[in-house]
Amino acid sequence: MNRLADASSPYLRLHAENPIDWWQWGPEALAEAERSGRPLLISIGYASCHWCHVMAAESFSDPAIAELINPNFIPIKVDREERPDLDALYMAATQSLTGSGGWPMTVFATPSGEPFFAGTYFPPERVGATPSFAEVVSAISDAWTHRRDEAAQGASAISAALAESFAPMPADPGRLDVWKLLDAASADFDPLNGGFGTAPKFPAPLLIDALLVKGEPGSLDAAQRSLDAMARGGIHDQLGGGFARYSVDASWVVPHFEKMLYDNALLLGTYVRGWRRTADHDPTLRWQHERVVRGIVGWLDRELRTESGGFASSLDADSLDAHGNRHEGIYYCWSPALLTDVLGPEDGDWAAGVFHVTSTGTFEHGLSTLQLRGHPDPERLAGVTEKLLAERFQRYAPARDDKVVAAWNGLAIDSLCWAATVFNEPSWLELATGAAEALWRDHWIDGRLRRSSLDGQAGDVPGFAEDYGAVATGFARLAGATGNSVWLERAHTLVSTAVELFSAEDGGFYDTAADAEQLWARPRSLSDNPTPSGTSTLIAGLRLVGLLRDDSELIELADRAALTLRGLLQAAPRFAGAALTDALIADEARTGLKPAVAVVIGDDPLDELARATWRMAPAGTAVLTGPAGTQGFAHHFEERTESSVYVCRGTTCFAPTTDLAELRTALWSRVN
Repeated sequence: MNRLADASSPYLRLHAENPIDWWQWGPEALAEAERSGRPLLISIGYASCHWCHVMAAESFSDPAIAELINPNFIPIKVDREERPDLDALYMAATQSLTGSGGWPMTVFATPSGEPFFAGTYFPPERVGATPSFAEVVSAISDAWTHRRDEAAQGASAISAALAESFAPMPADPGRLDVWKLLDAASADFDPLNGGFGTAPKFPAPLLIDALLVKGEPGSLDAAQRSLDAMARGGIHDQLGGGFARYSVDASWVVPHFEKMLYDNALLLGTYVRGWRRTADHDPTLRWQHERVVRGIVGWLDRELRTESGGFASSLDADSLDAHGNRHEGIYYCWSPALLTDVLGPEDGDWAAGVFHVTSTGTFEHGLSTLQLRGHPDPERLAGVTEKLLAERFQRYAPARDDKVVAAWNGLAIDSLCWAATVFNEPSWLELATGAAEALWRDHWIDGRLRRSSLDGQAGDVPGFAEDYGAVATGFARLAGATGNSVWLERAHTLVSTAVELFSAEDGGFYDTAADAEQLWARPRSLSDNPTPSGTSTLIAGLRLVGLLRDDSELIELADRAALTLRGLLQAAPRFAGAALTDALIADEARTGLKPAVAVVIGDDPLDELARATWRMAPAGTAVLTGPAGTQGFAHHFEERTESSVYVCRGTTCFAPTTDLAELRTALWSRVN
């Protein structure tokens, strides 16, 4: 029976023709497992995952494997992007049982969903000590048949232990030592290559954003060097814009080539804020940051924007070569001969040097990723890039996962507003507005937010805390950038609904709603890695909506929720970037730089005063632009008729000004 053909997830649809009798996760699958007494075989992956495709081709398409699975298990396919709750639960189990995790994730569980064995990728044939997938399936089937009680008891114990792991970590009382946190967060900074940690190396935009808050020289240097190194590396698509998910090496040379919306949505905002923190006397770094920003927006518009106006989830790591064979990364790589074929000898040689394309290759099969070396002439670089990109469009493009995920689109809307206002690009505000309209039209149904949609049709999965928080923040940022209070009202609806659905007894937030399906634990993932946690996104949304509506109760809710992140922040600040940013802004408030509301009165949301305000405002500022008399933003436009900027920090308001030096003073003045 084909149960995946009409799934709302393109990843599930890829498996519709497998001989394995896949189910979607849901009450029907669990009921059949209980009725038949068969355990669950849960396979979790996502559409752009290279090794997910490998295991699908090797094992899930094998009729012999299907004959082992179908009579003995209820096999369930899960898209981790559509069901982050299930992914969080079973990833915790996989990491606990094996010491590591990843995708594809393979979990065996009791009919009620309690895990008793887990792993990631299993090969079709035994490799050293790693058993084949067939061996694993046969061994688990035998264990369930002959030692079922033992397996069930172990599953119960595992689930009970793991349920406790979702509770917030205990925190040291007293005021946070933010300088100690900054030192700990940047302890793994790689001074040679930029970034944090070793291979595999991830971009870490949330951590970099935190390092930009105070502008302290050491933290700022680590942030800027990381941004520059990533921008120059093979992880950055030097032709088409955007970044791959991570680099397999410490030097950013060879990426894992899948390109995710969430990474690029976050990196877009981080590079804008990095540009803001770059001194005027460093024009090369400013040019580099702006080049990255324009590249990401161009890629979002050209390759991820769907007909609905929302942004698709990802591009695959794999694509076909000229002979129809599938390879990872083949779409993005070049040789000196290929460059010369497109550009001619002179520009081909120049491009090979600028992009470090060597005769032996920096990747595989004599091919190289593109890295940016030195300080090339921008005009010549732009011309060469345009020609190479046009040629690349003739290649077989990677597949796209067309699923529109609410949270990731919320992140994109937020960052597009930042980019549009800082770089004076009204069309980027139009992109943000189009995505916001798609989310409200397609995802807000019967007073609840849905997690994802496909071709304009919402899926059945309800939204999670991260969806409500990220979308609310995006909507509120759009309201501030455009002066359209409709978006603020919708943002307020989202955070108010979220407080009802996700609130925990300690003031924090669960990932799933109180009335959602409950398994062996109610997930509550608090780390910001690689996206902000549901709690972090709701804190951000509550703060911004609270400032724009002058609603102190919302800000107090954010303050209470922030306390639940203190334990994690103290223990592992590198993996709590959004929480660290919030803590640093709170520390600035303690010393007189409380988050301000800056109201720009004018008919053009991107005029000089508006751009200057967005460019200069401290982190945490709520910038609001609109003509005199604008309604729907509490008192912020009352009795304000001059075409000026009005800055209020708490109960202290500064004189309206059109002078940029005076504006900077008002934005950065500390008050008691």
